[in-house]
Amino acid sequence: MKDQVSVSDKTRLNIPIANFVVIISIIISSVYGFSNLQNRITSLETQDQLMSSDLLKKADQTPKNLEIFMLIEELFKQTDKQQLSIDQNIHTQSKLDHLEEQLGKALKDIEKLKDKVRQNGNSHSINNVPG
Repeated sequence: MKDQVSVSDKTRLNIPIANFVVIISIIISSVYGFSNLQNRITSLETQDQLMSSDLLKKADQTPKNLEIFMLIEELFKQTDKQQLSIDQNIHTQSKLDHLEEQLGKALKDIEKLKDKVRQNGNSHSINNVPG
């Protein structure tokens, strides 16, 4: 039973002063370091929250966003109208090209008919038709 140590408020501890100073300085530096670390973490969390709230405020610019969306929608409408106009112009151009071909062919046919009338003489001309 000699191995038992009894500790009470009257127990004395004999420790060299150098060891005691080292133990106290380790405790003080640990508490100081923990306090600094705690303050730094709190500061960073506060900065993060402020930055996040600023970003959310800047991102949540509803009137400006709505105005931009309205402008984009108007541009799409105008683009659709212009595309329809272009499509109609292409269709009209193809019709004009077809009519130009037909007119050219008709003019050639008319020239051939005139040449035939000239070859047949003036007896069949319009001036000699009794009227």
